[in-house]
Amino acid sequence: MIQIRQIITALTTEPIRQMILTKLPKSIADTPINGATIDSRQVIPGAMFVALSGERTNGHNFISNAFNNGAAIALIEKDCPDYSVLNITENINSHNLFPIEAFPFCIKVTNALIALQAIAAYWRSTLDLQVVGITGSVGKSSTKELVANVLGQKYHTLKNRGNFNNEIGLPLTLLNAGLGHEAAVLEMGFFLPGEIKLLCEIAKPSIGVVTNVGTVHAERAGSQEIIARGKAELIEALPKSGTAILNADDPYVRGMANQTDANVLLYGRHPQSDLRVEDIKGLGLNGIKCTFVYQGEKFSIHLPLIGRHSAFTALRAAAVGLAAGLNWEEITAGLQKSRNQIRMVATRAWNGALILDDSYNAAPESTTAALRLLSDIQEGTTTQRHIAVLGEMYELGQYEKKGHQQVGQYAAETCDLLIAVGDRSKIIAEAAAQKGMDPQNIYWLPSVQEAIDLLVNTLQETDVVLIKGSHGLRMDRITWALETQA
Repeated sequence: MIQIRQIITALTTEPIRQMILTKLPKSIADTPINGATIDSRQVIPGAMFVALSGERTNGHNFISNAFNNGAAIALIEKDCPDYSVLNITENINSHNLFPIEAFPFCIKVTNALIALQAIAAYWRSTLDLQVVGITGSVGKSSTKELVANVLGQKYHTLKNRGNFNNEIGLPLTLLNAGLGHEAAVLEMGFFLPGEIKLLCEIAKPSIGVVTNVGTVHAERAGSQEIIARGKAELIEALPKSGTAILNADDPYVRGMANQTDANVLLYGRHPQSDLRVEDIKGLGLNGIKCTFVYQGEKFSIHLPLIGRHSAFTALRAAAVGLAAGLNWEEITAGLQKSRNQIRMVATRAWNGALILDDSYNAAPESTTAALRLLSDIQEGTTTQRHIAVLGEMYELGQYEKKGHQQVGQYAAETCDLLIAVGDRSKIIAEAAAQKGMDPQNIYWLPSVQEAIDLLVNTLQETDVVLIKGSHGLRMDRITWALETQA
């Protein structure tokens, strides 16, 4: 755990540091801090509360809550008259240093977010930690979970939780790393160029994984080429002794091999792949079977993950395992541990129909993968219908029409009934009809509630239903309604 002394070191220059440390009692300077949080409700005793300021939040309103919940210190940007304050802003001098005698107290900085990042970067520099960075348009979270399972067979491994994959979440994750951790698996999100470079400056990864370059976030970034440049920042940041694990099937990602001094390990189906997958067989809810090929050897694997696309998630995790020095026995054991899907959940409707809830988010690539899984599901009845309930996809920018058309065309080949939800999803419905799907089996509905009403009135007990759409649509309400018939 990082100490107050180390926090001061991370935030100050040598003369200022000595000035502060001579005024702090040694008992306070040497006190360890139990992690960090930006949410006063999640404070644990002895933690650091970071009072972020922004358009949507003002952490300074919750300093009292944080201290009441046991926080030892708070990083602040504004004056806080109710508590002792150690002022280390740019205007620091020997006269405005408040003498700190006891906890809790505040540390005033010019920018709390930059201070958080500086503290995390300093703490990372003190740890003997093998860091794996993972980025890509789709598949980051599932890859992170599976990589952590694999590395966990040999190393004490830390991973970021949930969506802690940005300039706030990644530093918070690193501050939870302890001296006993040997590896960390960190998802790195992308919105605009320069962001992943910043995350790498903090985390110092030695292994970098790029899953793919899709069209999600193109609305903000502008194009796939710009997205590719942003994600390549991870590969460019790797040391010469590190390993870049790249998707050989994606031309954008494969081209990143020329942008790094690190070793390169290509994976995929492409003939140039160093680690290749063959003979993928979808077994519905019983997982998948496939064969991995590495250095002339073949390894037959039965994975508990559902969906043929999961073979590539496993391939990435195996590649990280190889780069980190694991043997195949350890890698296989780690892959077998992942018996739960990361975001897709199989559940039952009130009448027994099978629901595949993949409503967390959607992009063209992940939606076509989910549709492929839907077509693989066989529950042992010839009257079974495969129903796709697909919501519109956000943030595709210039690829909005093309992406929705791609999904609609694939839906026509993989489902018996299509229900498209939301304004943009009209393109999905139209593309499915143009591809040859019977118009009587296509519904376009503007709202989630209308989709619920249709399904409640028409769903049969032998149906298999896929529910997927952008997070803002809250397609999970459909699952809840079908489970409860509410």
